[in-house]
Amino acid sequence: MSKPRKNRIFAIVLITLLLLAVTLLSTLPGSPLNFITSPISILLEPVQKGLSKTVDQVNGFFSALSESIDIQAENQRLKAENAELRNQVDQLAEAGRQYEELKSAFKLKSRFDAYEIVGGRVMTREIGSWFDVFRIDVGSRDGFRVTETMSYAVVDAQSQLVGRLMATDLASGKVLPLLHEGFAVSAKVNTVSSPLFRVRGDFDLKEQTLCLIDQIPLNARLQVGDEVITSGAGGLFPAGIPIGRIVQVLENDDRNQRQAYLQPYVDLENIQTVFVMKAEDHED
Repeated sequence: MSKPRKNRIFAIVLITLLLLAVTLLSTLPGSPLNFITSPISILLEPVQKGLSKTVDQVNGFFSALSESIDIQAENQRLKAENAELRNQVDQLAEAGRQYEELKSAFKLKSRFDAYEIVGGRVMTREIGSWFDVFRIDVGSRDGFRVTETMSYAVVDAQSQLVGRLMATDLASGKVLPLLHEGFAVSAKVNTVSSPLFRVRGDFDLKEQTLCLIDQIPLNARLQVGDEVITSGAGGLFPAGIPIGRIVQVLENDDRNQRQAYLQPYVDLENIQTVFVMKAEDHED
């Protein structure tokens, strides 16, 4: 490159730097260059605005970047706190559930003091409708061994009849709900000296979540709204377990064939915890 050309480039760069320096100095308050360069500053105003806008954009970019990093860090912290709070809520809910189970077991024990009360959770339900057989985590290791002549009453946390234990293995058992057509129990109206009758599951009624009352004695007076409880006859179910209420009485010309419909108290669809009852004087 020739020497004159190098000189021209050097002069252009020098002049540009001087103009930028003058421009920057002229913007300072009280600067003597402010008066001297005022005509020049008019010409350089677009350059000043451009430089100022660029500086603002750069500052804004780095400020936004810094805020974004801070926000991400805050989000991570909040997520960790949220997870910890959810864990604490779950632990409290589980502790509350266990407390309610224990409280229910104590109530059952005080009401049926001649029986051992063991709580269990519903594990699985058989394929089909929700009132079919379901499995609980109570088995022979808990002292319950079902045989042809021995079974056990199953109730919910409100002491309401759920069904009976129909089979057990070491760690679990199968419960036959009272709506199942294979279930039956001796019962009576919750009044003094009420005659005994049978409450059983019925295939045609279980879709309506109803049980059938039959084998009604001639002297039994049943009315809609009557509460029905277990009679205790037969020794399988303790006397006094609430079953449900009568919702319809079917009169028949043959009074020996009288029937009624019963609405159970227990909510089989949403039940999660049950209690199995065993007479304390029963030997395995």
